[in-house]
Amino acid sequence: MSNFVYLSKGRLRELEQELKELKTTGRKGMAARIAEARAHGDLSENAEYDAAKEEQGLLELKISKLEEMLSKASVIDISSFPKDEVHILSTVTVTNLNIKKNFTYTMVAPEEADLQQGKIAMSSPVGSALMGTKVGQTVEAKVPAGIVKFKILKIDQVDG
Repeated sequence: MSNFVYLSKGRLRELEQELKELKTTGRKGMAARIAEARAHGDLSENAEYDAAKEEQGLLELKISKLEEMLSKASVIDISSFPKDEVHILSTVTVTNLNIKKNFTYTMVAPEEADLQQGKIAMSSPVGSALMGTKVGQTVEAKVPAGIVKFKILKIDQVDG
């Protein structure tokens, strides 16, 4: 697996903003909660203090993971990609030929995948089947439920 985490410009900005908020507002709020819990007396029997310290550990873990991801981030430049093929950051409209229903997906890196937003990982079974295809082609994706056939209807390129 690559040492890079491929992100769109927009997602990179979102993660940088989230990290900034966690390091400032998040840490200040956590320090205030710990101080308040500490003021309630005996720390050995103070469940509120224990919970606040555990939350602090989770906050620091999240900060650490975001910092690591951002240190490996590589912004995707799609300007050299073919405009008529599905690639990362393409938005592709397909017909699921098994159920005769249309879907629109944006192809993203695994770190950005969110099916509820229509973002699928290019490395997922469906994403892999769609990569490199052109309008009019039919492809098959092997998913846990079996084989799904898709016909590519439209490909749009997003700005990232």
